[in-house]
Amino acid sequence: MADPIQRVDVAIVGAGVSGIGMAMHLRTRMPHLSFVVLEARSAIGGTWDLFRYPGVRSDSDLFTYGYASKPWTDDDAIAAGDKILRYLDEAVTEHGLHDAIRFGRRVRAASWSSPDATWNLTVDGPDGPERVEAGWLLATTGYYRYDHGYTPPFAGLDRFGGRVVHPQHWPADLDLEGRSVVVVGSGATAATLVPALADGSASHVTMLQRSPSYFLSLPREDRLNRRARRRLSPMRAYAWTRRKNVAMTAFFYSLCRARPALMRRLLVRGVARQLPAGYDVATHFTPRYDPWDQRVCVLPGGDLFAAISAGRASVVTDTIATFTEYGIRLDSGAELAADVVVPATGLELLALGGMTVSVDGRTVDPATRVVYKSAMLADVPNLVFVFGYVNASWTLKVDLIGEWLCRCLAHMTRHGYDTARPAEPDPAMPTAPMLGLDAGYVRRGSHLVPKQGTGVWRVPTAFRDDERRFRRDPVDDGVLRFSRVRSRTG
Repeated sequence: MADPIQRVDVAIVGAGVSGIGMAMHLRTRMPHLSFVVLEARSAIGGTWDLFRYPGVRSDSDLFTYGYASKPWTDDDAIAAGDKILRYLDEAVTEHGLHDAIRFGRRVRAASWSSPDATWNLTVDGPDGPERVEAGWLLATTGYYRYDHGYTPPFAGLDRFGGRVVHPQHWPADLDLEGRSVVVVGSGATAATLVPALADGSASHVTMLQRSPSYFLSLPREDRLNRRARRRLSPMRAYAWTRRKNVAMTAFFYSLCRARPALMRRLLVRGVARQLPAGYDVATHFTPRYDPWDQRVCVLPGGDLFAAISAGRASVVTDTIATFTEYGIRLDSGAELAADVVVPATGLELLALGGMTVSVDGRTVDPATRVVYKSAMLADVPNLVFVFGYVNASWTLKVDLIGEWLCRCLAHMTRHGYDTARPAEPDPAMPTAPMLGLDAGYVRRGSHLVPKQGTGVWRVPTAFRDDERRFRRDPVDDGVLRFSRVRSRTG
């Protein structure tokens, strides 16, 4: 039986790092507004609750991945998933958000009614269909499918006599004692899994990659932060370290884009220094593309290279011809024996959590829209989505959008507005994909995500550019059009 219709000022879809961050801003900056957080799963955390594979961790430092208002006080700068989950739970508790979160609620559809200035949400609840009405809709659902990752159509997979285990759904009872494991892939997930499995009970771990990726080893602990904490309050030390790391990350990215040949040499040399003499770095760790055409993977303490140097892990660069009963036959003719295969082969992009969105009865296809300030869609009112940086910590964008949204809501309250709708851009404006990476998951899903253009329609890659746009540029910029519904104000 459906529950009665719930009416709130703001509906947040998703209780992961983005949804919690947006709720924190609303609770702190706009305490008079009512909001609800609708979470399809049974716990908070999003990615950090879903991914339970060995070694799961951040690939950004937690001083920039953490929220601006909540210091990260752990010694680990690159932290394990369980520590991040505890941090998120603390944030929820400290801001009194538990009562606002509704678990087991999957939003299937969101329909905007202009005469009412209202989003009508169709929700699958634990006891049947539910309805929620909201003035604003915040889609904080991440960017990929939670139910499954991407698995290429491997030939002969049905003949494989071992076990295939997907990182997104890692079995808690999986026993790898004495087993040979092949991890297929060379991205962040593979680079996390291989050293963790090699340090466990598996007899040997092989990273099978079609082509190499760039890797950067960073210390697990930020020593400068440790010094700052001895001299400053926790909040001031955190803020200083956060600014430092934002600047360092931006400088590294800018240098990669401006001097790709130089950075290619430096990154590859850095890898070679951490591997045994004579190791075939040219084959296994020299990508064919420039740094940051695809994401540069971070290795805490060079753990992957340590596992390779110790002989507990190895890298094979080849392509799969077919699976066999006992493993994988490669196009080179070589065979890899495997008891367990882990396809760490990427994600599947999903816009707006897969919910159907319509405005006044007309379905909105996100892929046909241009993004406004990286946070709204052209001609779609009162809908904000959060998509973090691909070249820096995701949460930096969460905080900026949260602050900007509260500025926008305060402006609307002062002037009696109830609708904010980005105008349509000039049809002659050149557009490009929203995501500026050449990664496989981006290429596969580029037809699903919005586009970017120029000016306020551009998606900056630099935090400093966004900081100016979100914190200092006027809310009423002539592109975001505000209006009121007379029946609700009269």
